Amino acid sequence: MKKIFLNLIQRIRNFISWLWNQEGSPSKRALGFGVGIFSGCFPFFGLQTLMGVFLAKILKGNSILAAVGTWISNPFTYVPLYYFNYRLGSLMLNKDKIIVDFSHITTNELWYQGWYLSSRLILGSICMGLLTGVVGGLGLYFLLKKLSNKI
Repeated sequence: MKKIFLNLIQRIRNFISWLWNQEGSPSKRALGFGVGIFSGCFPFFGLQTLMGVFLAKILKGNSILAAVGTWISNPFTYVPLYYFNYRLGSLMLNKDKIIVDFSHITTNELWYQGWYLSSRLILGSICMGLLTGVVGGLGLYFLLKKLSNKI
């Protein structure tokens, strides 16, 4: 059991070292990571990584770190992340709106409620993605700059 645990620790270290030594300047690596975090805040399951890599290519950031940044959204964080994004979007638009009773709903009301929920979730995702992407990107940039001066 100890050998398996030590092997796992070594693999994690190798993976982190591989990530740390990605090509590009600190600003390009941080930009890729920040764009990945931004993309990971959206509820587009399966498309977040593609979105992150696409934006990193357009902005000339590191594509691999963009893919890694999308891992902010994973099965453990889906519910709290998207709930918080929805609440933030509701706060920004109009939180007092009451959702209709689904037992007496018509087709038109169903489409309206879908728009009501998704517009708040997307707006909250944009705001939270911008905030966390900037913070994560700047955090990585300053960490890379600090540690590159020590080497």
